[in-house]
Amino acid sequence: MIDNTNSLLSVPTGSLAIPQDTCKTALLLSLIIPTYQESENIQSIIKILTQIFDDSIPGEYELIVVDDDSPDDTWKLAQSLMPKYPQLQVMRRQSERGLSSAVIRGWQMARGDILGVIDGDLQHPPHIILRMLEAMKKNADLVVASRHVDGGGVSSWSFMRRFLSRGAQLLGLIILPEILGRVSDPMSGYFMVRRSCVAGTTLNPVGYKILLEVVGRGNVGKIAEVGYVFCERKQGASKVTWKQYVDYIHHLLRLRLSTGRLEKFSQSMGFPIGRFLRFGVVGLSGVFVDMAVLYFLSDPTTLALPLTRSKIIAGEVAIFNNFLWNDAWTFADVSAQQRAWKQRFKRFVKFNLICLAGLVLNVVVLNVVFNLILANRYIANLIAIAVATIWNFWVNLKLSWRVTQVK
Repeated sequence: MIDNTNSLLSVPTGSLAIPQDTCKTALLLSLIIPTYQESENIQSIIKILTQIFDDSIPGEYELIVVDDDSPDDTWKLAQSLMPKYPQLQVMRRQSERGLSSAVIRGWQMARGDILGVIDGDLQHPPHIILRMLEAMKKNADLVVASRHVDGGGVSSWSFMRRFLSRGAQLLGLIILPEILGRVSDPMSGYFMVRRSCVAGTTLNPVGYKILLEVVGRGNVGKIAEVGYVFCERKQGASKVTWKQYVDYIHHLLRLRLSTGRLEKFSQSMGFPIGRFLRFGVVGLSGVFVDMAVLYFLSDPTTLALPLTRSKIIAGEVAIFNNFLWNDAWTFADVSAQQRAWKQRFKRFVKFNLICLAGLVLNVVVLNVVFNLILANRYIANLIAIAVATIWNFWVNLKLSWRVTQVK
């Protein structure tokens, strides 16, 4: 059920395209505040932003809170603030979830010539917004608040979180250099863009990183960056999880396929390259799982089990790991139609048997290439792995993940 009470914005459905035209009472800026479980912060951020804009652009802005039906009633608390803050509007979503789609839904209802987004947890310092707005007034199409330029940084991140953030940035530069090379902080969720740059464009982001979609699909010319220090939360719980990094990789691959030659090749050959790349990423994760379990089982300092027995167990654990990821990600659209445990177990058994056949194929190809074609064991092994990977993917695509009976 969609809440359409008079004091709440009606929630749009369907396409995630941004309207071309604003209404007659167009504003300079529409700032979206996507929220979930932010009842402890929502009053503070609304108060601070209102003070900033009333002093700088009075009457030329609006704040739109888009809440994903928070159990702590963030939307209700924000709604209660509307009489005090006439520039505030609130949207409660009950049939959709996700930060990126929340931002787009807010933009669809917005009246501003400039569209912006800021987190509702005060980890994005609100005072930076004036510097961003100033850059927009100097004819920038997009202004990104960045942690990786002068004046930017993070307050107290752990080494692992810094490593993951920088690693994600590097991975993005490898996969999408022509897009991510334009901004220093592609994972930023604090930015402004001109409506004209995204109007009429259907945005289809994955997870939290909507900036990737704006830069990749929008008609963005001049980009400016403003440094900011990412602050730690004072209230509420962090929502950073491993799933965000998985969604980020998924998003990169999908943008790569939709913006390059691979898409044309995939269509002409009838080969689902997007799925294959995801399958490859999952396979790579299985290598690390296999190595870790093998070490734990066989190393003299741990369990010290026999090598062969350890390898069999490690291989099966890796296969199980790969199955879970492929079922939840690579072939998610198929598995969503066959959710019964019996159907899932059948897929797992098929996956196991196909991977076992792939292992036999790997050994055969390795020996053929090494003995008859190229006497280099490492190159021969790479060729064998490639052949086995294609085998595993294609046969699983045709046999393991296919819709036969929907429940």
